[in-house]
Amino acid sequence: MEKNMAHTSIGLSSAEAAKKTQAGLHNDYEATASKTTTAIIQDNIFTLFNFLNVLIGIFLFAVGAYSNMFYLVIILVNITIGISQEIHARNLVKKLSLIAPQTLRVWRDGQISSHTSKELVLGDWVVLGAGNQIPADLTIQSGRVEVNEAMLTGEADLVVKQAGDRLLSGSFIVSGEVTAEVLHVGADNYAAKLSNEAKVHKPIRSELVSSIRRVSQFTSYVIVPLGVILFLQAYFLRDTGIKSSVIVSAAALLGMLPKGLVLLISIALTTGVIKLAKKRILVQEMHAIETLAHVDTLCLDKTGTLTEGKMRLEDVLPLQDTVDPHVFLGHYLAASTDNNLTMQALREALPVSAAQTPVTMLPFSSERKWGAVSFDSLGTLYLGAPEKVADCGELPEVKAAQMAGLRVLILAHSSTAQHTEEGFDPTDAQAIAVIVLSDIIRQNAQETLAYLSDEGIDLKVISGDNPIAVAAIAQRAGVPYAEKAIDLSTLSTEEDIRAAALRYTVFGRVTPEQKKLLVEELKAANRTVAMTGDGVNDVLALREADVSIAMAAGDSAARQIANFVLLDSDFTTLPDVLFEGRRVVNNVTKASGIFFIKTIYSFLLSLICILTSSAFPFLPIQITLIDLAIEGYPSFFLSFEENKQRIHGNYLSTALLHALPNALLVLVNYFAVRFLQTDYGWHTGDTTTLLYYLLIGISCLAVIRACLPLNPLRLFLAISTTIGIYVAAMLFHHLLEISFLTAVTLPYFIGLMVINIILFTGLSLLAKKWTAMRLAKAQHE
Repeated sequence: MEKNMAHTSIGLSSAEAAKKTQAGLHNDYEATASKTTTAIIQDNIFTLFNFLNVLIGIFLFAVGAYSNMFYLVIILVNITIGISQEIHARNLVKKLSLIAPQTLRVWRDGQISSHTSKELVLGDWVVLGAGNQIPADLTIQSGRVEVNEAMLTGEADLVVKQAGDRLLSGSFIVSGEVTAEVLHVGADNYAAKLSNEAKVHKPIRSELVSSIRRVSQFTSYVIVPLGVILFLQAYFLRDTGIKSSVIVSAAALLGMLPKGLVLLISIALTTGVIKLAKKRILVQEMHAIETLAHVDTLCLDKTGTLTEGKMRLEDVLPLQDTVDPHVFLGHYLAASTDNNLTMQALREALPVSAAQTPVTMLPFSSERKWGAVSFDSLGTLYLGAPEKVADCGELPEVKAAQMAGLRVLILAHSSTAQHTEEGFDPTDAQAIAVIVLSDIIRQNAQETLAYLSDEGIDLKVISGDNPIAVAAIAQRAGVPYAEKAIDLSTLSTEEDIRAAALRYTVFGRVTPEQKKLLVEELKAANRTVAMTGDGVNDVLALREADVSIAMAAGDSAARQIANFVLLDSDFTTLPDVLFEGRRVVNNVTKASGIFFIKTIYSFLLSLICILTSSAFPFLPIQITLIDLAIEGYPSFFLSFEENKQRIHGNYLSTALLHALPNALLVLVNYFAVRFLQTDYGWHTGDTTTLLYYLLIGISCLAVIRACLPLNPLRLFLAISTTIGIYVAAMLFHHLLEISFLTAVTLPYFIGLMVINIILFTGLSLLAKKWTAMRLAKAQHE
């Protein structure tokens, strides 16, 4: 073909190609949905939470209160963790996406020369054959090929393309050869356009993050007016001087911002990222770990997810006693040049015999659904679909295998040898065997799906393949209600597709846009949706899903926008991600009862101080010691504990309810100490010391509660936290601007702590009962 075409005027000249390259009409384009380093840094630095903390720090710096600025270290560490994790994940994905460009045969200057896919320009004529990935959208000028468009459409069936047809970038040629003209390049290609549709910013769906934002947003409304009022009262009404006025005001405001909790969430999620990386799971958005723990609907692809994308020979069922079908199959396999998944499975399982020399061969075609090889002495062998070969569609062996979701072929024989392609006729041959093959279900897929289903996750299988075949495979894999299948190609309106989303389990013949619609509708029904995929046809749905999971073996566009990339392309590792999410959410929720104590009592005490025109009783450095020793130290170690329990209830309301008893006790103790100061005329240093030691004790009660039920680690944390912070307070009493408990204040400290323990026990039981009642009511609704 090439010699004949060399004499015709086809393709471009080198000069024309150079001009088009200079004009930007070349194929050197790589779509990426990755964030730039600048964008990552900006997203982690410029937040309302950081702004409020830094603003307070600026005021402290301005008045020289340097020791009270230590809390900014927590903010800096949190920012550093977020930036480094995002950049690391992005760089790993870029490495995954580095695919060596193809070397192609291109017509230039009237002859064929070699060029990479990036060097193609608009109007180039390219020669493509079996094994080539189509580098750009092309129009076939001559030849005939079979194309696998699964990456684009999700359909596994091969598509026949010939002169005048269009080849889409990203698909693969399985057989044949064509000469085609480049129709689109770069960003105009079909695959690039589909990928670019997914390049819409996807906001983080994280209950932990949104809760912190809500707290920060609330404090942003009150922090400025409260801060101004506290400062003006201290400076003008109590005449405490500008430095002391700023320090006291800053202490009240800093207490409202849960700095340590933000850091704890980052550390807990980063730990999950590291643990999952060891299990070959790349986390690109660490907050997605938490979101996956809330997922109640998982959308799965068939090929590459439920199945390995390979075929396996299950059985060869003879139909005639006088013929050994294995011998005939051996001759057929040796002579045939077909190399599709079916032939690979047969060659792997059966012996190949080259004893017979073929005279004519007709490759398998998805259009014909059969292939043939003819031998002089043996006759002709046919291999193909039961309804096309020897009219075997109604055989009981065929029906039984098809009902089980297996792939069936018929091997037939004709004693007449064929010397021309036109002479082949599979309907006149005699069937000698039924060949049964199966899609290989991923190892442990059944156990994984059973576990996910038991955990209350609704499973949906979405595929571009035939719904009957997909449903059968889903049943073999153990997907519940897999018999509820629908062919989406039969639905014409968006309303019908949305209505089907909740009614069916298996969806076949699904287009990329329909996948996105299904995910949208599931989310509209208040579902938290996770989606797995590996092709360009999945990117719209992956972007739409709350959690997106891509296979490393799939298309780079899918990998780049996914929250998770399964580096071994094995979805059976999903429970590991689920466990990490539950560990993070459950442990952070338990620890948050410690962190929000300070937020609640700081806000309430600020209001009391404004109403009574009194000073806020604590200093920023005192708050920072609480942050590190009581909030940070035990919570850090508790966050590493395994916790696979299902997540119940709303995070923020649960955490605030746990913190409320302790916060109320702080207020009770504040009034008690103020009363003692007034009644007995205590020195300010004694009341400050007593109140701070009581604050430590009340906070330690929350640590003890978080450590229940006790185990060796939790017992150690409870004891070491309680003893350690009192020792630290005494060692650094000058820095903290407190003194030691005296013979006068010590008995009151002991007495008040006994009362605190009694009140704490009662209030905690009430809070626990209230939480249980709310949870039961929510489950009933």
